[in-house]
Amino acid sequence: MKAIEISTYGKPEVLKLVDRPDPVPGAGELLIRVTASGVNRPDVLQRKGHYPVPPGASDLPGLEVAGEIVRGDDAAMAAAGLKVGDRVCALVAGGGYAELCVAPVGQCLPVPKGLTDIEAASLPETFFTVWSNVFDRARLSAGEIFLVQGGTSGIGVTAIQLAKAAGATVIATAGSDAKCDACRALGGHHAINYKSQDFVAEVKRISDGRGVDVILDMVAGDYVAREVQSLAEDGRLVIIAVQGGVDASFDASLVLRRRLVVTGSTLRPRPVAFKSAIAASLRAKVWPWLESGQVRPVIHRTFAAADAARAHELMESNQHIGKLVLTW
Repeated sequence: MKAIEISTYGKPEVLKLVDRPDPVPGAGELLIRVTASGVNRPDVLQRKGHYPVPPGASDLPGLEVAGEIVRGDDAAMAAAGLKVGDRVCALVAGGGYAELCVAPVGQCLPVPKGLTDIEAASLPETFFTVWSNVFDRARLSAGEIFLVQGGTSGIGVTAIQLAKAAGATVIATAGSDAKCDACRALGGHHAINYKSQDFVAEVKRISDGRGVDVILDMVAGDYVAREVQSLAEDGRLVIIAVQGGVDASFDASLVLRRRLVVTGSTLRPRPVAFKSAIAASLRAKVWPWLESGQVRPVIHRTFAAADAARAHELMESNQHIGKLVLTW
């Protein structure tokens, strides 16, 4: 098969189109002939040598794919309601930048009705991440106020839509007025330009001084102290990336007095059973939103797989709104 490998750690040009042996599915797995592969920030980190591959995972980058089932564990597929020839999208721990990819059956979902494979390939990484952190971990519920940092990122466009569909009031931050407009167009009730506005002051203004119930943060660093100040009583802050640095200090007395929760998680190293449970929740609760058009994929641009380096360059420029996808 053709695949994109990281020839050595470094700049986007280290991504090389190569021939690799076809992968073989094992127990509880299936093999997908890949039509499209999603591109995500962790792929960039892996390319730079900052995101170790979990034990047993492919060294190839790529955490989400869509395509057709070629073969697999018949019993596991039957139990999941899947069969050879079905169109699926899948969350994988690696190996997504390839013409063929092995995925655990439990981490595969049918392509939502009405969506293309390219659209479906943009779903798993961000939808699994947002559902696990915003709804399972932070317990966002209807009527609460939700803040997502970086509203036009792949995570951001997903979080805005899912939180709104769940009945929350949504606030997003973005780095330009145009990106703020994009956040509102996706359903965000409020958008804050973090380059020209103080998001703490804006959150207090929007919430009449109350603060927000849940914050999804991909920045960390000095953002954490300001986010703690922005939380309402019993508020929950979930950190899923540390683009702003790993060191953070904040007023711990606020955590005590306002009964705050500061938590976080990473998805890639979690076991198949954990990810399969998220997949089941998505199929039951979110797939109907996708099929009705209440929630939609946001694709900024597609690239031929051989142009993966250009996709990484665009991601690192932060000029995109939504997801980048490779096609095979």
